[in-house]
Amino acid sequence: MPRPTRFDVLIIGSGQAGNPLATALAKAGRKVAVIEKYLLGGSCINYGCSPVKALLSSAERVHQVATAADYGVKASAPKPDFRAIVARKDAIIQQKRDGVRDNLTQEQSGITVFMGHARFRSARVLHVQLNTGGEQELTAPLIFINTGTRAAVPPIEGLTESGFLTNVDILDLKQLPEHLLILGGGYIGLEFGQMFRRFGSRVTIIDAAKNLLEREDDDVCQAMRAQLEADGVEFVLEAEVRRVSRNADGEYTLTAGTSAGERRLRGSHLLVAVGREPNTDDLGLETTGVETDEKGYVLVNERLQTNVRGIYALGDVHPGPQFTHLAYDDYRVVRDNILHRKRRSAKARPLPYVVFTQPQLGRIGLSEKQARHEKLEYRVATMPVRVVGRAQETGFTTGFMKVLVDEKSHIIGATIFCEQGGEIMSMIQLAMAGGLTCDDLQNTVFAHPTWAEALNNLFAKLVKAA
Repeated sequence: MPRPTRFDVLIIGSGQAGNPLATALAKAGRKVAVIEKYLLGGSCINYGCSPVKALLSSAERVHQVATAADYGVKASAPKPDFRAIVARKDAIIQQKRDGVRDNLTQEQSGITVFMGHARFRSARVLHVQLNTGGEQELTAPLIFINTGTRAAVPPIEGLTESGFLTNVDILDLKQLPEHLLILGGGYIGLEFGQMFRRFGSRVTIIDAAKNLLEREDDDVCQAMRAQLEADGVEFVLEAEVRRVSRNADGEYTLTAGTSAGERRLRGSHLLVAVGREPNTDDLGLETTGVETDEKGYVLVNERLQTNVRGIYALGDVHPGPQFTHLAYDDYRVVRDNILHRKRRSAKARPLPYVVFTQPQLGRIGLSEKQARHEKLEYRVATMPVRVVGRAQETGFTTGFMKVLVDEKSHIIGATIFCEQGGEIMSMIQLAMAGGLTCDDLQNTVFAHPTWAEALNNLFAKLVKAA
């Protein structure tokens, strides 16, 4: 093997942290190599946020047609063309992939893309097995691991032998499932569950927990379940799946233990959505001395540095919440620390997130469960969406808004479960970032009739938490 090709920077993985970092470092004059094993753009573009939200938009259109009579509009029953729905998704994603490729290969000089699998030979050298069959060895003083995660597979008897869908596989189905079984009641399972139910599949969600989204407050879990049940989604909770089998016709049978005894659940398709695990097991980290936790996530400090000088970890591959917006902020942390000599930390940053069911669940800051765990004194306001003028006019009356404020009237958390919940949550996040108090928002003149106007009345309902 010839001597390794020298670069200033090696980035393993082209996700939401790696791509902008490559561009920023190249603009600063660094010679950058990006190594991508699968598809440029990472999980968000290829099998996460973008394709799922594109499909969810189609499901929302189906629901709008199905409920048109409620608005005085006569329409025939919707007939989803599943192949056309998937084709629309594919076109959107291909455009995004092309944009990433152009950015990395044409729009910015100083970046070299290697399509293949990277593995550490040492703390400074990567061996790349190219997808075309060749090999390369690369070296640099700075190496960034941005390899993301994959679907976790629970150790259930018969599961591997029976085969199953992951969040990646289900995006490429060409036919609508007759009955989709979903193992896992987290946000991935809920989004796919409502989506496929609206497309016309029968859907059953199975989870070992007592509540959906068990990290959320009970009122959120109950409201989410009620909405999806209204859509026709079936739930089997507090169920331990012990065996999975599949017959000659392709039908799945899940045998689960429940409080009411053993149940057998049958369906045409099975989606496993019980969590994620990091793509670190085949990186050769043992040759570097880089420390990982018991699950394989790469341990980092507040500047995203590993314990080995010059090696960093970005995005979902290190411990913590797994969201695209946090991965992008990882890029900003590294950019500022390396290029701008600003000491910026990845710790104690805001954690906004949205579950893109309909209605959406937007969350920022503390939940009541978290506030009580931290023994904080707080006031809370809860308001049903049905009293909001904009909700009444649009017909989106399901859900509620909840905010928590501290003793100084600063907002410490918000849960917005309603139409445009993510956008309303983002307004509250901006207020929190700007140090505005609940009194400021209660007295702000918002345009009428908007969703934002609901904040005037919401903060008027604050009471001391019990």
